[in-house]
Amino acid sequence: MSRLSIYGPLVAAVLAASACSRHEAPVWQGYVEGEYVYLSSSQSGTLTQLDVRRGQNIAASAPVFALEAVDETAALDEARHQLAAAQAQLADLQTGKRPPEVRVTQAQLAQAIANARKAALQLTRDEAQFRAGGIARAQLDDSRADAASTAAQVRELENQVTVANLPGRTAQLAAQAAQVQAAQAALAQAQWKLDQKRVSAPQAGLVYDTLYRAGEWVQAGSPVVQMLPPQNVKVRFFVPETVVGSLAPGRRVSLHCDGCAADIPATITWVSNAAEYTPPVIYSDENRQKLVFMIEAHASPEDAVKLHPGQPVEVRLP
Repeated sequence: MSRLSIYGPLVAAVLAASACSRHEAPVWQGYVEGEYVYLSSSQSGTLTQLDVRRGQNIAASAPVFALEAVDETAALDEARHQLAAAQAQLADLQTGKRPPEVRVTQAQLAQAIANARKAALQLTRDEAQFRAGGIARAQLDDSRADAASTAAQVRELENQVTVANLPGRTAQLAAQAAQVQAAQAALAQAQWKLDQKRVSAPQAGLVYDTLYRAGEWVQAGSPVVQMLPPQNVKVRFFVPETVVGSLAPGRRVSLHCDGCAADIPATITWVSNAAEYTPPVIYSDENRQKLVFMIEAHASPEDAVKLHPGQPVEVRLP
């Protein structure tokens, strides 16, 4: 089926206007079309709140609708607690033992130092007594063993105090830091899923239609609201082959519609590269007059609100 059967009335009007406009300003027939934006959520749920109504003009970022989010809210709370636990464990590894635990070891070290000093003094006295023949060698050996034992205990506790002040081992710290990062990612994912339950307008525009009512179940990805931003309103019109070469994107045109208080300025944004009707065999002078090309034009967002999809318009050069 040729495109002429689709655009038959408009093509006929274009050809008629072309035939009678050789001595007048050309007038081309067209219509208004809208490129709609369908707002949906990536998550499923019951529609609990519909903040807009059909025919309402809303601003960018205005709330549009919300789905129930009991599970998502609970998942977000769980992710927050898991992150707090992971961060606390990492902080514990980074700081070593608690100060009271360190102080207990320090007190044991002080006691060991005192015992070591006492044993060293006793060893000194016993060595003098042994040289004078006042004590037996066995007693001197006991004093030497006691001094060595207390000195070793001091070194042990000194090392324990040093270790108590050290953070966890490098591998432990790296593993726990990875746990913190995983918890942060889980929290971000839970927050994103919760945010998906509330949808706002990506840009200002007209609420063309609402497709669900509060209380209905909405599948993930199903449009709930159909919007028409003013910049998505365009005019399509058709010009004959003899004219298309003089029209290019950026060219200014004037739109006339029934009921409009004044003509609306617009700018050509697209010119078709293919004819809407291609005659068979050859391009004779007669057949070339049947060639028409589709052109699209956009009005400014302020003027676009005056146009309505499906509305017929006349397009002229200013």
